[in-house]
Amino acid sequence: MSTYMPKAGDIQRKWYVIDAAGKPLGRVAAQAAALLRGKQKTTFAPHVDCGDHVIIVNCRDAVLTGKKLEKKIWYHPTLYIGHMRKEKYSVLMKENPCRAMELAVKGMVPDSTIGRSALNRLHLCEGAEHAHAAQKPQTWEL
Repeated sequence: MSTYMPKAGDIQRKWYVIDAAGKPLGRVAAQAAALLRGKQKTTFAPHVDCGDHVIIVNCRDAVLTGKKLEKKIWYHPTLYIGHMRKEKYSVLMKENPCRAMELAVKGMVPDSTIGRSALNRLHLCEGAEHAHAAQKPQTWEL
């Protein structure tokens, strides 16, 4: 029995919609990262980018469990010496909830060319409407 090796031309990409309303941010991000990598497919290979497109709607309604909303902090450098910005997730979720979801998914995909191309297939929406209805996306339940 030989091992199946998928080629880039053989990949069939589907579109999925995940509704984040009332669900924990990390669980939605973990499920989106697995779909972006294509780990649910029987033809998955770690060296080939075989993931699907993922649309996450209702990012502003995702919840952080426990006291993460007050205690969790996002640090990001300004590239000047000694300049490190920090922002609490309570502010980040209020002002830019799509950025918080993007950071969570980005931390769950590999830091390689495959992970970067997977993040290009991630589409985030604050509300319930998205602009990808022509692709006929399927809903993905957590």
